[in-house]
Amino acid sequence: MTMGDLGARVIKVEPPHGDDSRTWGPPFVGPPDQPISTYYLCCNRNKESVTADLGSQDGQWLLTELVRRADVLVENFRPGGLDRLGFGPDRLQALNPRLVVLSITGFGHDGPDRDRPGYDQVAQGEAGLMSITGPPGQPTRVGVPIADLLAGLTGLSGVLAALLERERTGRGQVVRTSLLASVVGVHAFQGTRWTVAGEVPTGAGNRHPSIVPYGLYRAGDEQVQIAVGSHAQWRAFAPLVGIDPDDPRFADNAARVGHRDELTALLESALAGAPAQEWLERFTAAGVPAGRVRSLDEVYRWEQTRSQQLLVEVDHPVLGPVTLPGSPLRFDHRDVPEHRPPPLLGEHDASVRAWLAGRDGPGG
Repeated sequence: MTMGDLGARVIKVEPPHGDDSRTWGPPFVGPPDQPISTYYLCCNRNKESVTADLGSQDGQWLLTELVRRADVLVENFRPGGLDRLGFGPDRLQALNPRLVVLSITGFGHDGPDRDRPGYDQVAQGEAGLMSITGPPGQPTRVGVPIADLLAGLTGLSGVLAALLERERTGRGQVVRTSLLASVVGVHAFQGTRWTVAGEVPTGAGNRHPSIVPYGLYRAGDEQVQIAVGSHAQWRAFAPLVGIDPDDPRFADNAARVGHRDELTALLESALAGAPAQEWLERFTAAGVPAGRVRSLDEVYRWEQTRSQQLLVEVDHPVLGPVTLPGSPLRFDHRDVPEHRPPPLLGEHDASVRAWLAGRDGPGG
């Protein structure tokens, strides 16, 4: 989808029964005889849909002709899946030496667990993310399929690099990543807590394990987010809540981490004296990072979200006008693109096959 947002022509090859996410719900929208999964709608804008049984003669022809014309092939079979269909790396290179292949697997294309199927929930647990998310002792999954999403974005960065290299060498290559690799790749400071310091991180709930005060705190009427990430911010923040910034217990971040419970008690006692909005105004005026916890309906109604063009309108062939979450990218010297709706199953079967056969249809 991101490639489509950036201007690529994207052709999604689905089995005859369709992408499984077309059945994931509720919620479903549309007429009862043609229910459409909102899950499917979230990640399929700017694509064309063709259906094919890749084991059939027609499916083999379709994939062969697409490979001949493509810049990039994205696949997420288990290791060896394309080989079993007759489209291993040697065959793909013979068909199109300039082809860049992105291969996304669950646990990697080699190693003892290479053949395991990968789904986001399993990957979040196996890659350690759930162990550092949520309250202590309660492993918690992230509220979106973050392993899937990270693997897609990680793969995209590799594809873009391979396309740039192709300009120099004239050759394509295979780019590989996995759900496991993409999650481990964003362990960040939690990873080095173990690899360097020998500490095994655990869940810390809504408070940062290494920075204080940095987390979710109760104010007079609702909770607020506070992120004091520098010494200057601490000196601006402390007087607002009646704390001496030079108190030896709290004078630097290491001291504040060591006296976390004392500081939290003082902080929440002060915050209880006024509503959250009043505190947020005070913190903003002082340059202290702070904010609310918004529900998604509030996020999408928020004028700041709309000002960033994070909502797009598409005209769906069944649903009519539909609002979708938009691309996070903006370019200074590029007009806002006109997005196309997620396709119906097989919506472009005829047009794509006609193009591949050289009869008519759009070029690529």
